[in-house]
Amino acid sequence: MNGDSPKHVALTQFPIQNDCLVIGDIPLTRLAQRVGQTPFYAYDRGKITERVKLLRDALPRDIHLHYAMKANPMPAVVQHLAGLVDGLDVASVGEMHVALDTTMPAECISFAGPGKTRRELSCAISAGIVLNMESEKEMLLIAELGEELGVRPNVAIRVNPDFELKAAGMKMGGGPKQFGIDAERIPAVLDQLGKLDLNFMGFHIFSGSQNLKPEAILEAHEKTIQLSLQLVDKAPAPVRILNIGGGFGVPYFPGEQALDIRVVGENLDRLLPTVKQQMPEADVVVELGRYIVAEAGIYVCRILERKSSRGRIFLITDGGLHHHLAASGNFGQVIRKNYPVVIGNKVTGRKREVVSVVGPLCTPLDILADQLEMAQANEDDLVVVMQSGAYGLTASPTDFLNHPKPLEILV
Repeated sequence: MNGDSPKHVALTQFPIQNDCLVIGDIPLTRLAQRVGQTPFYAYDRGKITERVKLLRDALPRDIHLHYAMKANPMPAVVQHLAGLVDGLDVASVGEMHVALDTTMPAECISFAGPGKTRRELSCAISAGIVLNMESEKEMLLIAELGEELGVRPNVAIRVNPDFELKAAGMKMGGGPKQFGIDAERIPAVLDQLGKLDLNFMGFHIFSGSQNLKPEAILEAHEKTIQLSLQLVDKAPAPVRILNIGGGFGVPYFPGEQALDIRVVGENLDRLLPTVKQQMPEADVVVELGRYIVAEAGIYVCRILERKSSRGRIFLITDGGLHHHLAASGNFGQVIRKNYPVVIGNKVTGRKREVVSVVGPLCTPLDILADQLEMAQANEDDLVVVMQSGAYGLTASPTDFLNHPKPLEILV
């Protein structure tokens, strides 16, 4: 039989009862009745808590763990994580408002991203969060706004390193980038910063994301620490925050293996004493988004029609790329590969077939699974896209063709 094998690391994280997926101790069919509609996203708070515990156990005790909200800014998810992590990282004023509604202290919230507007900067300065500065122009604007507001802004410099995270799904550093200030310009920027009324907190060095190769992450951490030690003597004040980014990946596709987080933790344990010696006041921060929430979430849609066309079966659903752009293959994939997709109320199913799962949109791009083996399904059965806790709803064009938006729940 053709099609990707259903045996996949991502299909083992949720229990199965009577061939039905169980999320947050609730069978999927009952959960769908509770939600009252499809499509919807569901996030398992227990799985999120387990992932944070895994990180705490594997990483050195002195590491500060921050959650990058862009991965999943659902307020209930952020509220839950605020009680588990040491800080929140936002990329917009909208995310900042969600973060400030939690119990997380303002000084433990940071704001990164190029092109921050005067309004966004004013809101952040007034709130007292840490601004990761992306350019010299932004630094001068922050100083000007701080003087106008009568508030001394908390700032860190985002550094664009001269290296990248090898084998990263997205490279955020190395070479010409819109992110951060080029490493070779940082000494002059630090000299200028010392003449401004800014509260210097430290450095943010983020080289890439979605990496499953521990050797690449180890190399990036070593180079990041080395770069920070080269810059510390030029800083106008003691470094209190050293954010070394994240980059920890999760497996999405057949053949991919989960990241060995223990190896990463052991390497950081070896590197930290040198950091503490030269930056005794610095909190070393690992900033993660996808790694914390991706595997704790699913996307659920309902089969509207089972259609045969020239020897192929199409399961037409009420969901699609407008809700889950990443699963459609249109969010960074060069060659489309299937996310792990199952029939949620018939996970294993004795009768199996190769089908394509598509949505209701008038575009051939609206594909959730292309020629994938799964249990034989009928109308009203529930299609589940796994690994959907990160970069799902908010990374998708929900207004495309004006179909109803899905709900999100935390269970």
